[in-house]
Amino acid sequence: MTSLGSADAAPGEVATGRLQVGETRDGSPIGLPVAVVNGANSGDTLYIQAVSDGDELNGVGVISRVVPRIDPAELSGTILLVGIVNYHAYQVAEHRNPIDDRKLNRTYPGDENGTSSERIAHATFQAARRADLILDLHQGSTSRMIDETRVRCGPRHRLHRDCLELAKTFDCGYVLDQKGPDGQMARAGPDEGIPTIDPELGGCVGWGETSIQRGVDGVFNVLRGYDFLDGDVDPRPQTRAKGFDQYGSPNGGLVHFEKDLAEEVEVGDTLFRVTDPFGTLKARVTADSAGVFWRTRRLPQVATGEYVCSVGTNVDTY
Repeated sequence: MTSLGSADAAPGEVATGRLQVGETRDGSPIGLPVAVVNGANSGDTLYIQAVSDGDELNGVGVISRVVPRIDPAELSGTILLVGIVNYHAYQVAEHRNPIDDRKLNRTYPGDENGTSSERIAHATFQAARRADLILDLHQGSTSRMIDETRVRCGPRHRLHRDCLELAKTFDCGYVLDQKGPDGQMARAGPDEGIPTIDPELGGCVGWGETSIQRGVDGVFNVLRGYDFLDGDVDPRPQTRAKGFDQYGSPNGGLVHFEKDLAEEVEVGDTLFRVTDPFGTLKARVTADSAGVFWRTRRLPQVATGEYVCSVGTNVDTY
């Protein structure tokens, strides 16, 4: 029998339940939705979680499609899943946990006696520590962004190569290989000796079906590539960026992009123009470095200095 919260699954079974992480302001218990897929055959353990940022919903879209497609009779090993991590933010469709105004994916490995976010991080990290591999499903919030996978442990980490291999197996096509901020699951997992990646499945308001499908394909690539399921995986070479250049607007007005997501960028290329409401040019912003057009704001209106777009830099293929 394998358990996660109240979900108990014998070999060859799937079970769902709740992982208790505290109480609401009226004293009602808070339970995160969890599932256990316990394979009929022995093997490794994969941990998957989604929605640690409350407005990033593509990950739960992936989980809701993956679990019904897995036959535990054909599975070797176990999959532990937390479908919605940031319970409070999810309820109000916000990025941060409104109870403590924390970004939950900056609180790992958490604290069982800490704030709301720290307690949730602690409970989910205890589940993740039981695994041999970790997938922490994200998206680029509500911005527009390419589908990519992030390796956040840093190039000098002892598990860097293992995390890169996991990212390649997931096979989004693009990888950001850059040490992340303290408190990310994708940093805390490798520090515990567990290869961990952070797939950033596009960026949208609500669900992005194309990105969700890419995430579903990525999970099954990992299941086959690491022998949870039978089948071969032949991932593409990944375009890897080791840094970002971020661009703000020098003027207020309306943004007109000259590059599309995933398009190659050369030094001096125009990234975007800014006009007034009548189309008069106010500014033209060009690329400082070569790379890949990676992410943009969603709304066209900007104020002076406001974020507009990002270019992935120091690009290679592996």
